[in-house]
Amino acid sequence: MSKGRPFILGLTGSIGMGKSAVAAMFQGLGVPVFDADKAVHELQGAGGACVEPIERAFPGTTGPQGVDRQKLGAAVFGNPEALGRLEAIVHPEVAGMRRAFLAENSAAPLIVFDIPLLYEKTGSHGLDAVVVVSAPAPTQRERVLARPGMTIDKFEHILKLQVPDADKRARADYVIDTGASLAETRHAVQRLVHRLAGAEK
Repeated sequence: MSKGRPFILGLTGSIGMGKSAVAAMFQGLGVPVFDADKAVHELQGAGGACVEPIERAFPGTTGPQGVDRQKLGAAVFGNPEALGRLEAIVHPEVAGMRRAFLAENSAAPLIVFDIPLLYEKTGSHGLDAVVVVSAPAPTQRERVLARPGMTIDKFEHILKLQVPDADKRARADYVIDTGASLAETRHAVQRLVHRLAGAEK
């Protein structure tokens, strides 16, 4: 890491692994966190920068509240060409928000980019390290199936689209285990923050 800029840590993990909880723990320790999913929601919400381009590319998928996620999902589901057109609209805007976030937090010793599909889509370009949030498969399954509207078929379909947890763990620089107690997970996050940011404070 070069002096004068933050250490950039990518945060990712499969569905139900506790990534959002871990992101909140980083924030609780004063670490700035860029939430890629939240950025997409802002871009696709009322007045968002992506609403008009998406309507032009996929007529009838937006309204007064911005993008109708169900209609847009139906328009791109199972259609790689359509998904590619959507990503060409959204990804550059998210990248711009990420650059602005980095500029706003340039004095921080450590910042986190919360990227759900890091291994599936975006890759680790521009990151100094990647931390994967993981839990045992039975714990993951129990958490996901407890979500409203979730079914076993939906869960298994999502798993097929995601890089297997074992592969993510193998490729990660760090792993945070959320299969233990919240206190143990929080302690693991604290240790990682001290390791990556402590020398810069």
